[in-house]
Amino acid sequence: MDHNGLNRHFTTALQASRFSSSGLILGGIVLVYLAIALLYAFLTPPWQVPDEPAHYNYIRQLAEGRRLPVLEQEDYSQTDLARMVKERFPAELSIRPLSYEDHQPPLYYVLALPVYLLSDGSLLALRLFSLMIGSLLIPLAYLITRDLLPQRPRIALGAAALVAFLPQHVAILAGVNNDSLAEVLLAVVLFRSIRLAQGRTRSGRASVALGICLGLSLLTKLTAYAGLIITIAAVWIGRKNIDASSEEGERRNFGITLLQILAPALFLALPWWIRNVHIYGWPDFLGLLRHADVTVGQPRTAQWIAEYGFSAWLGRGLMFTFQSFWGQLGWMSLPMDFRVYQFLALFSGAALVACLFECRALYRERRGELVERRALVLPALLLTWTLVGYVLYNLSFVQHQGRYLFPALIPIAITLTLGVERLTEPRGGRYASLGFLLILLLLAAYGVARDDLPGWPMATAGFFALGFWLVSRAPASWLPFFFTAPFAVLALLNLYAIFGLILPRLG
Repeated sequence: MDHNGLNRHFTTALQASRFSSSGLILGGIVLVYLAIALLYAFLTPPWQVPDEPAHYNYIRQLAEGRRLPVLEQEDYSQTDLARMVKERFPAELSIRPLSYEDHQPPLYYVLALPVYLLSDGSLLALRLFSLMIGSLLIPLAYLITRDLLPQRPRIALGAAALVAFLPQHVAILAGVNNDSLAEVLLAVVLFRSIRLAQGRTRSGRASVALGICLGLSLLTKLTAYAGLIITIAAVWIGRKNIDASSEEGERRNFGITLLQILAPALFLALPWWIRNVHIYGWPDFLGLLRHADVTVGQPRTAQWIAEYGFSAWLGRGLMFTFQSFWGQLGWMSLPMDFRVYQFLALFSGAALVACLFECRALYRERRGELVERRALVLPALLLTWTLVGYVLYNLSFVQHQGRYLFPALIPIAITLTLGVERLTEPRGGRYASLGFLLILLLLAAYGVARDDLPGWPMATAGFFALGFWLVSRAPASWLPFFFTAPFAVLALLNLYAIFGLILPRLG
């Protein structure tokens, strides 16, 4: 074998070894997720996942009536729901009247129907069905990140771990709701759209397959409608990857590809929209206007601001959004210890700052690589769309629930993991240590000025300052341990949520 052939052989072997080790680690992440999710499914008391009774009743109505339910005025009572939540759903209060999710697209509930029938309506069986669907999101997070950053498999594994171990996310996936299927289908749409934008899939068959995935997502949950924007953007970004001899040919190929995607998607979704218009009237093809009319009594933003003030509304929104993104379990009634949130706030804030520097470094690379990475626009677009939708929703209703950001969890996970990698390298650790030392000094000065030292925030800042100083001084062989540590801590945080919150407070 010549020298070049030998080099190719070792390169191929090295790549295969990396893929094999990454596959084993990914499999381990999935197994740990399943163990944690099973704990949530078994140990969370019945109906103690947000909106779980209403999602369950959708499936029950399908089983009993053999038809899709219709959202009616009597399907929601704020007074009854508040009482049930407060009294932890006592046996004497039936959940049957709670059917305010009847406007939801039907795919998840139709798929769950056989599980309901075979298990005689078992809540646990339906929870297991949902968490198994949710497990598919973990390899999808890995594949999406690997396609975006192919030279950095560690980022792909970190993003998959964050998706797998985020306590609030696991708790939601282990409940009866359509979130798991919606997130998985949206991730599939994002994955295939990235490949289209990168020019990896150019055939009409691949475009039709993307359209089918998009159509199925439209039949699952409104949050998955972000897939429409993603696919259109992907076709636009990838149009130059399709052979076209002229600008006119480029436009023609853009139109054909877009048609191949949208035609099957609309074919699948159109009957549902027509049915909604027939029942709820024009232009309520999504059932949202009927839902707003039915859910009378939900706290409205304008009324809340008038009563408590804008600054109180904004402060509550930021605090509750952050807390319920990481973990505020039950019906937003089980916050973690405030020290946990302070720890998470300081670390995730540092990771976001580090990610900004990492992104700047990425875009300073040579132009050829940048052209190939235009697909990074797609997860950024999904994140922006989700954030804007969340803000707009909260301009009408007081719904500061971080779980509404989970459709964009994969882009969020990539962002945070990029920051974690930079923080757990010697240079990044050195700057992070100095930054936390500065925070510690500012907190001390603030405490002296007020004659009240903030003990725990100062201790947390000092812990991070010392920890990142150790990172900056540690040998290279220790760096993988430092990178892995935050995700291991996140996995352990689930045990605190289950055994320290759910069982003592709800069990």
